[in-house]
Amino acid sequence: MPVDDEGSARDEVRQRVASSPFAASLGISVEEVREGEITLRLDARPEHANLQGTVHGGVLAALADTAAGLAVRSAIPPGSRHVSVNLDVQFLAPAAVGALTATGRVVRSGRRIAFAHADVTDAVGDVLASAQVTIAILPPTADSSELQ
Repeated sequence: MPVDDEGSARDEVRQRVASSPFAASLGISVEEVREGEITLRLDARPEHANLQGTVHGGVLAALADTAAGLAVRSAIPPGSRHVSVNLDVQFLAPAAVGALTATGRVVRSGRRIAFAHADVTDAVGDVLASAQVTIAILPPTADSSELQ
């Protein structure tokens, strides 16, 4: 799979996010894709807030997990599948409603397991959450159109 910002990896990742009801429900969009790295954006709305008025940790975790998974997606062979098997998130500061960015990076990838890292930052670049994700890489299925 070509993995530059002009190649099919970018197009595939963008198409996956654009067609994902989950990403749409949260408001996740793709900012940039390179091999093994992605930047996502989420404009957190009041409905993303917890009872204290800050963005719910589950939203931050979902954003970090998505960024890590898509970073791996951009670096594995076409048709392969991937699924998170472990997600470890450290919440470093409360997130206010507004623009959030998640950058996911592949730390190391083998044939069956990948390790990725994701940081979620606010509009001024302060790190709000940091995650380490272990991702299983699976062979293609007979119908690769069903891959997430």
